[in-house]
Amino acid sequence: MAEGLSSGTANAILNALCRSTPWTEPDEVWVQLHTAAPGAAGTDAAATEADRIQATFGTNASSGAISNTATLTWSSVAGAEDYTHFSAWSASTSGTFLFSGTMTANAVMIGDDFVIPIGDLDVSLNIAS
Repeated sequence: MAEGLSSGTANAILNALCRSTPWTEPDEVWVQLHTAAPGAAGTDAAATEADRIQATFGTNASSGAISNTATLTWSSVAGAEDYTHFSAWSASTSGTFLFSGTMTANAVMIGDDFVIPIGDLDVSLNIAS
């Protein structure tokens, strides 16, 4: 499965754009780690480190892309594994699956801190060129 918008998020955006149907965007975006593709529901291959960390996107998107403006830190991770993907959610637990993506990360050991620095969580959409 390719990573990207969840079907619910994509449908809501398209309906808002093409049908003037109101879309209630999430108040917050929370990031969860995965050891393989999260799948269509965002729940596959969840990392042992199950905490979601809130992402901050404090500047406007430009050229179809936006990046985090605050560091995301998972302190003292719960498992030794290699994070390859992430999913984004509307809440710290439960919530609505919004989108997913890939990441390049080093393997972590139990007790390590895992950090996504400012500007390293990039979310983009294809735009016409």
